Amino acid sequence: MLALPYLFKSKEHTRRILDGPIGEEILASLEAQGLIGLCFYDGGPRHMYGKKPIRTPADMYGLRVRVQQADAWAGMFRAIGANPVALPTDRVYVNLQSGLIDASEHNWPSYVSQRHYQVAPYFSMTGHSMAPAVLVFSKRVWDTLDPDEQTIIRRAAKESVPFMRRLWDEYEAAGRRTVEAAGGVIVTDVDRKAFAERLVPLYSTVVENDRLLSLVRRIQTDQPLELQSERPKD
Repeated sequence: MLALPYLFKSKEHTRRILDGPIGEEILASLEAQGLIGLCFYDGGPRHMYGKKPIRTPADMYGLRVRVQQADAWAGMFRAIGANPVALPTDRVYVNLQSGLIDASEHNWPSYVSQRHYQVAPYFSMTGHSMAPAVLVFSKRVWDTLDPDEQTIIRRAAKESVPFMRRLWDEYEAAGRRTVEAAGGVIVTDVDRKAFAERLVPLYSTVVENDRLLSLVRRIQTDQPLELQSERPKD
């Protein structure tokens, strides 16, 4: 659910939600799955990249786009006219290189560390998903610890969050410099509002659980959807 397109409107919005009551509620819900949720780490915004710039949903029409191996993502990309191709991450480079796919999507660290910029030089800042990572602890082991030990672990996890986020932000900035130095093109004039208008109405086709849909509405209410197009200035 947290990976839904344009659920979060900015990095600040994401962090505020995950650091607040909604985030704590989600972490607590993991206990039923045998996990103790300790904190959220950044996963960064995901963007589109390929062999041509992508500025509007129309630019996606007919493109063979690598998607995560999940039916929800395939359906969403299909809804904007793309041809989704589910592939594991380690097959993206060779498929971009060979032309079997035209574009993919991921965050800055993955785009750079996996050298996708070498075969997909246009990085379009769609920011279509901001799914976080989550730090978890085995409940089975957790239940063997005394309360003081549990408190120490929870405190350490919370204290690690700002440190991790600082490293993440620094890595994103360094990755952008690497791409620019290699001649990559960073496309900033993306009509994110147009993408959101096409994708947000699909939430109900992906999330069928009423409790999760309620959670989606609470996140949206925290900051109404007011994405602006970023057009070049004259």
